[in-house]
Amino acid sequence: MSGCGGSGPAAAPRVRPRAALMARRPEVLCGAAIVLGCAFLVALKVTCSRAKDVTMPAKLPVNFFSPRSPVVDLFRGQLDYAEQLRQDSEIALYFFYAPWCGQSIAAREEIEHVASRLSDQVLFVAINCWWNQGKCRKQKHFFYFPVIHLYHRSFGPIEYKGPMSAVYIEKFVRRVMTPLLYISSRSKLLDFLSNYEPGVVGYFEFNASPQPPGYLTFFTSALHSLKKDHLGTLRFGVVTDKRVARELSLQRSGSVYLHRHANTSLIYPKDIMNYTAENICKWALENREMLIRWLRPHGGKSLLLNNELKKGPALLIFIPYNPLAEIHPLLDEITKVALEYHKCNKSQAAEPDLQLLGDTDSPASDSSVTDAHPKRSDPFSIARSPCCNTVVLPQWHSISRTHNVCELCVNQTLGVKPNKVHVPHCNFLEIEAALDSFYLQEHTFFQVISNTIECSNFLSFYSPFSYYTACCRTVNRHFLSFISSEKTIFQTPKVAFSSHGKKDNTQFSIPHIEDRNCFIPDLNISSMNITGLSCRTNKTLNLYLLDSNLFWIYAERLGASRSTHLKEFAAIVDMKEEVHYVLDQNQSLVGPTLENFIKNFSVLYSPLKRHLVDDPPAPPPEQQRVLTEVTTHTFHETVLSSEKNVLLLYYAQWCGFCASLNHIFIQLARLLPPDNFTVARIDVTRNDLPWEFMTDRLPTILFFPHQRKAQSVKFPEDFSVNLPNLLKFILHHSSLSASEPCTKECQHKESVLQQGHISHLEREIQKLRSEISALHQAHEQLEAQLSEARRDEQRLQQQKHTLEKQHKTLQLHSEQLQATYDQKNQELLEMAEKLQELADASENLLKENALLRILVAAREGKLQSRDEIKESLQSEQTLSEDNNVSPSTATATLEEKRIDNIDTTETEHSSGNRTE
Repeated sequence: MSGCGGSGPAAAPRVRPRAALMARRPEVLCGAAIVLGCAFLVALKVTCSRAKDVTMPAKLPVNFFSPRSPVVDLFRGQLDYAEQLRQDSEIALYFFYAPWCGQSIAAREEIEHVASRLSDQVLFVAINCWWNQGKCRKQKHFFYFPVIHLYHRSFGPIEYKGPMSAVYIEKFVRRVMTPLLYISSRSKLLDFLSNYEPGVVGYFEFNASPQPPGYLTFFTSALHSLKKDHLGTLRFGVVTDKRVARELSLQRSGSVYLHRHANTSLIYPKDIMNYTAENICKWALENREMLIRWLRPHGGKSLLLNNELKKGPALLIFIPYNPLAEIHPLLDEITKVALEYHKCNKSQAAEPDLQLLGDTDSPASDSSVTDAHPKRSDPFSIARSPCCNTVVLPQWHSISRTHNVCELCVNQTLGVKPNKVHVPHCNFLEIEAALDSFYLQEHTFFQVISNTIECSNFLSFYSPFSYYTACCRTVNRHFLSFISSEKTIFQTPKVAFSSHGKKDNTQFSIPHIEDRNCFIPDLNISSMNITGLSCRTNKTLNLYLLDSNLFWIYAERLGASRSTHLKEFAAIVDMKEEVHYVLDQNQSLVGPTLENFIKNFSVLYSPLKRHLVDDPPAPPPEQQRVLTEVTTHTFHETVLSSEKNVLLLYYAQWCGFCASLNHIFIQLARLLPPDNFTVARIDVTRNDLPWEFMTDRLPTILFFPHQRKAQSVKFPEDFSVNLPNLLKFILHHSSLSASEPCTKECQHKESVLQQGHISHLEREIQKLRSEISALHQAHEQLEAQLSEARRDEQRLQQQKHTLEKQHKTLQLHSEQLQATYDQKNQELLEMAEKLQELADASENLLKENALLRILVAAREGKLQSRDEIKESLQSEQTLSEDNNVSPSTATATLEEKRIDNIDTTETEHSSGNRTE
C-alpha cells in the first residue's frame, strides 16, 4: 500500500494546450491544411456536378399523327428508314415538321386529308425534324416549318412552296404524278393551247420503241419545271399522232413546241442548245408568255407584292378558286379578256383555231402582222398605225395648277416618199429620238392658257423621210377627275397646226389614241375594242389573280366590303401615281365589266374615281361632342361644301405634339359659335385626301373661309399654337376683304353676325365669371386643406424627431449588447478550452488509477504468496529446529531480501510508466 500511495503525485502528467503542441510539431499544421484543401476541392466538384444536372433533358417525342392515319409518322426523325420506304414507292411525299410549330399543327389536318385520297398511289411520310437525337435534325437544316418534299422515283426533292391547303397540295401532288398530259386529238390540242398558262408540247413517235429517243429527257424537263416553278405555270403535253403534230408544224419526233398567244410560238433549237432536261426547262421558262400571273403570298415578310407592283399599273382580280375543279367559268372569262387585251395582232382571233395554227402561229413564220385598221387617207396614217407617246410638260409657274399635255407621234413626210414599208410595232428608238427632238424645242409648247389644241410638225434629225407631230393643250389638274368617259380634253374642232411654232390651218389633228373619237367617229371610248389595247396605250396593265378564299384580307385593305358573301373583287393599283381604283362591287365580275374597267383606266384622262382609304378612329366622348372628325368620304361635305367657316387640324396617331393640341381646339370649339364655325380634324394616316389638300408636315392647321373654300389659308408655322393666336387667325381670315363691295343685305348679315358674336361672347363671359367664382371657392377650400396639411406636417416632423432619438438610443444599446455578447463569447471559448484540458487530465488520471489498481492487486497476490512461504518455512523450522537453527535463519533472511528487491524494482517500473 505504501508503494501505491507514494507513487501517485510523482506520476501525474502535465496538461499542455493544443496550440503549444502544434507549434512544437508544424507537420500537424501542414497536414490539417492539406486535408482542408482536399475537402474544398471535393465540395467544389460536387457543386459543379449539381449545376450541370439542372438542365432537364428533352422529353421523348410522341406521335404527331394518329396511329390510324394513312401517314407514316417517324416521330423520332428516322430519316434513314424513310429512305428505305421510298425505294418501294413511285411517288413519295415527305412532311418535315416540328411538334411545337403552329403552322405544322395547322397543316397536319390538310396532309391527312390529302393522304386519305391519294394513299393508294402516293407514300406519305411525316418526319419529326426537331428532335435533337434524330438523324433528320442532324442532316437537315431547315429555316422554317413545315417543309414538303416530293419524289418521283429517283428524281427529287421537289419542294412544295404553295399554300398549306389540301386542294393546293393535292393539285401539286397530281402534277408530280402526271407531269405530262397526253394529247390525242385536235380538240384536246385546242383545249390545251387555249389555256392562259403557257404550254410546251413534245412530239414523239411510239411506233419504233416503247420509249422513243428524247422522251425521258422531255419527261424529266417537266419535273424540272415543277422544281423551279412551284406555281406550276408551265404545262407539258405529249403528242403521238403525226396528223395532230402537223397542226403545230412539228415534223420530226423529239421536237418541242412552246405555244404563245400574243407572240410568235417557238420550237426548241436543237442545233444551238443541247437536248437536255435542264436546257429544255430553262428555255421554256425564259421564253414563256405570262398573260396572267397568280400571286400567292406566304403570309410572312416578303417583297412579292412590292416587286410586282413596281413593274407598272396592276389589275388585281380576286376570285374564289378551287384547283381541283374541272371547269372554271369565271377564270375562262378572265382569260378571254386577257388574251384580247394582249393580242396586238388583230388578225388573230381571241380563241385559237386549229385550221389557222399552221399559219398564224407557225414558228417558222416571223411576227409580221398586217395593219390593225383598213386603209385610210394619208391624213389618218397615224390613226392606222399609231406610234405616239404622251408628254406632260412641267408647270409654267410654281403657283400654277395647270399643265401642258402633248401627244408626240411619229409619221412619214407628206411630200415625196419612198415605197411604203409596213412596220408592225412602234420602234422604241424612233420614239426616243422623237422625245430628244421634242425636248430640244420644249419652250415652243409652253402656254399659259389655251382652249385649243395647238400642233407642231418638226423634222426628224435621223431620217429625211419622217417627221414628228406634237399636239398640246393646257389642262387644269384640279378638274381632271370630273371629266366623264364620254368627253375628253381634245373636244374642240378648232385646231391649229404650225411648223416649228408657226400656226397653219389644216383639217385634222393627231390626238392620243384614246381621244381619237373626237375626229374618227368609229373610235369613241364606248365602242373602243379591247383587242390589243395593251399595245395602244401608255398605261399598260399587268394582270394578276389571287384566290379570295385565302387572300381576301388583301382585298379588304384595297376597299372590298367585309360583309359581302360573294368574294369577287377587282382593283387597279398604280404605285407610281400612288392611286388605286376599285371596281364597283355591285357589278358582277364578268368579261364586259372587266373590259369597261380596263378601257376607262386606259384613256388619257381616266373617268375612274380614285379610291381613298377611309378608316376613322373612335375619338373620346369629349371630342365627339365638340370636334368634328373628318374622313375621306365626309371631307367634301364637311369642309368644301359646308356653308360654315372650317378650321381643320391634320394629325396622326403617332404625333405626340398633335395630341397636346386637343385641349386647345376643344376650348376654341366652345368659344366659336357653332352656327358659323366648325372645328374639325382628320387623321392623315387613315384617310387619303386630294393632292391639292395634302401636307408633308404634322400638325398642320388649315382654315377654309366661307364662300372662299378654294382659298384655304395655312396657319403660320412661326406662330405658337395657342388659343389667342388661333382666334386672331380665324377672325382675320373670316372677315370679308375690304376690296369687295358689300351690299345692304351683306351689311345686314354682317351686323346680325356681329350681334350674334357679341351675344355669344357675353354668354361665354357669364360662364367664365361663374367659373371664376367657383374657382375662388375651390381656392379657399384648398387653402384650408393646405393649412391643415401643414399642421399635420409639423406634427409628423415632431414624431419623426422623437423616433430618431429613440432609434439612436436603441442603436447604442444594441452596440453595448453586442460588445457584451462578444466578451461573454470569448470567456466561453476560454472556459471551453480549460474544460477540454481538464477532461484530458481526468482521462489520464483514470488510466493511471486503473494501472494502480492492477499493481495493488499484483502486490496483494505477492504478499499472500509470501505469507504462505513464511508459514511453510515456519512449519519446516518447527520440524527441523532441532537439526540446524542457524542455516534456516540465514536462508529466511536471504529470501526476504530477495522479495524486497523484487518489489522495489516493480514499484520503480510502474512509476516510470506513469511519468511517461
